[in-house]
Amino acid sequence: MKPFSKRMPHLGTENAFSVIGKAKKFEQEVLAPKGEKLVYLQIGEPGFNTPDNINHAAIKAINDNQTHYTATTGIQPLREAVAKISSNYSAVPYKASDVIILPGGKPVMFYMINALIDEGDEVIVPNPSYPIYGSVTEYLGGKMVPIQLREDRNFNFTAEDLRALITPKTKMIILNSPQNPTGGVYTKELIEEIAQIAIENDLWVLSDEIYDRMVHEGEHISITSVPGMQERTVMLNGCSKTYAMTGYRVGWAVTSNKEMAEYIEKLACNDVSCTSTIAQYAALEAITGPQDQVDYMLDEYKKRRDLMVSLVNEIPGIHCHSPKGAFYLMVNVRELLDKLSISADELCDRIMKEAHVLILPGTVFGLFGDDFVRFSYVSTEDDIKEGLARIKTFIESIS
Repeated sequence: MKPFSKRMPHLGTENAFSVIGKAKKFEQEVLAPKGEKLVYLQIGEPGFNTPDNINHAAIKAINDNQTHYTATTGIQPLREAVAKISSNYSAVPYKASDVIILPGGKPVMFYMINALIDEGDEVIVPNPSYPIYGSVTEYLGGKMVPIQLREDRNFNFTAEDLRALITPKTKMIILNSPQNPTGGVYTKELIEEIAQIAIENDLWVLSDEIYDRMVHEGEHISITSVPGMQERTVMLNGCSKTYAMTGYRVGWAVTSNKEMAEYIEKLACNDVSCTSTIAQYAALEAITGPQDQVDYMLDEYKKRRDLMVSLVNEIPGIHCHSPKGAFYLMVNVRELLDKLSISADELCDRIMKEAHVLILPGTVFGLFGDDFVRFSYVSTEDDIKEGLARIKTFIESIS
């Protein structure tokens, strides 16, 4: 048979899903026969069901036979609604024509990087970070250049760190704030410095703002709030996290750069034709309908964050800061790893098999994650208490 494309070995994946697969197998084969189960404290899935009004809008769309193609860019009312909420963060109001509705946030990454990156082009990517940024970059022949998110800076980097990485081959910077996996939030000062660097060096920016509503202290700052950045930035957002709509698969790209918007539309047309019409009407209701359930979910995440931070910091050999956004907790386990002479991967594997709690090693998220494990505080308070009690007992027993 003819060989596969030479690109395929460069395409990574979300190793978190591999970990989950391994955990499910362990739970089914080892724990279930004994009537036991894992406590899941790792997942990046909202801890609530989609609000009823959104689901009812999807059902209404079906009953109204909204089951056919739309324009590749999406239905006009949704584009207008997205433009309106995106304008809350930007220096200049967006228009509906600046919005492309897509089946989730990942296509925004894939299409923008595809539109820009040739072989050898460099993309500066925060690290530890969502692994698909680097995966797509390297698949398309680009070079991922990691910039370390430093724990002692609340998982920010500095303008000096960024300047030191820019070369004549640098074409793009990827930002994510609030962050997955650290929960860090970029400061206003850093955002303004990044914007200045991007303008000075004629760089593009992908600004992943999927957690924009999940800022626990302060407010969300978008790089599009800096004059001159809208035309060189693609803002990524969607319904998955804020509205607990991961299965609906609705995201969007927002940019005032007409040529970039046209390329994203063209790539989407070749790839998916359009986003599910039913899901688009559900998304329209999510954005324009009542927000009380969203507010409740965000309040609960903050309570669960405070609970988890408190319990984690009671465990010997590990510690964490209180994250300012998203629903993730990056926990420093270096002291424990050195004491036991094991890696974060090995620690998480032992915690799964011996304490029956699933968390993720920081290495899933890149080179600079090796000192950490990642928790998610979307679980119920009971699961958080039970999971952390098990981990504490386990660590005390081995250290």
